[in-house]
Amino acid sequence: MKVAVLSFAHVHAATYMELLRDRSDIELITTDPDAPPGDPTRGKALADELGVTHRASYEEVFAERPQAVIVTSENTRHRQLVEQAAAAGAHILCEKPIATTQHDARAMINACEQAGVNLMTAYPVRFHPAFTALRHTLAEGSLGSLLSVHGVNNSRPPGLERPWFADPALAGGGAIMDHTLHIADLLDVLLDGEQPIQVYAVANTLLTRNDQDEDENEPKVESASLLTLTYAHGLVATIDCSWSHPATHPTWGGLTLTCVGQRALVEFDAFPPLLDGYDSTQATTRWEPGAIDLNAAMLDTFLTAARTGQRAHPDGHTGLRTLRTALAAYESLRTSQPVLVAGAA
Repeated sequence: MKVAVLSFAHVHAATYMELLRDRSDIELITTDPDAPPGDPTRGKALADELGVTHRASYEEVFAERPQAVIVTSENTRHRQLVEQAAAAGAHILCEKPIATTQHDARAMINACEQAGVNLMTAYPVRFHPAFTALRHTLAEGSLGSLLSVHGVNNSRPPGLERPWFADPALAGGGAIMDHTLHIADLLDVLLDGEQPIQVYAVANTLLTRNDQDEDENEPKVESASLLTLTYAHGLVATIDCSWSHPATHPTWGGLTLTCVGQRALVEFDAFPPLLDGYDSTQATTRWEPGAIDLNAAMLDTFLTAARTGQRAHPDGHTGLRTLRTALAAYESLRTSQPVLVAGAA
């Protein structure tokens, strides 16, 4: 099956390319026409480093009729590429957030439904077997009704590697847009698509850049934030979605979920360290990741759906529901008040 990766802007693009490159059942083509000139982490330079086929433009890629595409562009460019891919008849896996506005997200969903192609949102954490166990535990009633959920998704600032993450014109926001959505997706799964009715958010920009380097004309995005979500049946959830890890942290970031039920408490850690220690040669702690490759599991689901024509989940509607939580958080920051979630039942 011919699969295309569109843009290398997102930090996950290289990971997807490596996974697809090593599969014997995939013919991979790539393009990154928006890459800054001379950037060794983008464009043909990265394609050559990874040993993958590169084309000069999106039009060249679509002319080769890929059966499936992965959109890993800057957030505000998702709609254009998804609509192009849908018009070309390709199934689509789109990096999160699906879009930065509800209008764009709905347009993308409509374009894919009219073309009869899948629009899948890139939420790999839901494929973790431990999360599947948590979901089954909740469904079978062992926890009782959920009373509260506390989610944490922290990382080092992605703008250190990709400056556009801190540019609201390209990213649509900062830490809230980047890190609210994985937790929001897990809540969406646990609550069978129920949306929060209200969101309250606090945030700051203290970790964005050093005060002495500030440019008054440069827009700043939030680097640390805490959201409180309230649901119709009384559940309260919180999301810590901060860029709070230093560049020297041994891992990119982490994601945890604490679920408090009427009968029990359950803690889920998506990336637990399996080996801790001290490396005297580097004077650093050592961390070894686990064997579960969530991106590979997500790609398997996407590619299977593209081959069979089955509906891929999480779909575009999931992407829209989770986006609404982030957009409500930004409105809450603007008004300093709790905000009703648009579209919530």
